Amino acid sequence: MAKVKFKIEGMKELQKSMKKLGQVPQKHVTSSSRKGMNISLKDSKANAPYDTGQLKKGIVLKGEKARVKGKKVYRVVFDRAMNDVFQKKSAEGKVTGYYPVSQEYGFFAKNGRYIPGYRFISDSLTDNVSKIEKTIVSEMKKKIDAEIAKGGLK
Repeated sequence: MAKVKFKIEGMKELQKSMKKLGQVPQKHVTSSSRKGMNISLKDSKANAPYDTGQLKKGIVLKGEKARVKGKKVYRVVFDRAMNDVFQKKSAEGKVTGYYPVSQEYGFFAKNGRYIPGYRFISDSLTDNVSKIEKTIVSEMKKKIDAEIAKGGLK
């Protein structure tokens, strides 16, 4: 597997601002990362296969809980509240399939043929990596500069 190196524009200025401020408020980290991941969410919804519209409606952002201050991770996932729509149940009531995952990754048909997935979520992340990074960095820089100006540290 090849190594990939990223050069994020504005990262050095952001690091200087963060050092000047000291500790970054969690609310700024959370809102910046949410704004960046909204790009991927919108793209995922736009590229989701459309039959009844339930899949598009069921794609949401979920924030993970972190033990580390100054960190926030969001994932594009399928809404658990819509499991009654997404789950395929057998006659015995056992869950035998999950519609969103089969559309993302593919599935095997009854005749044994593999039906490939659409990869609408993973593609939305890989296609928008630079846009997401730029958004997160620029939002953090704006918020930290505003915080510095408010505190009179400039």
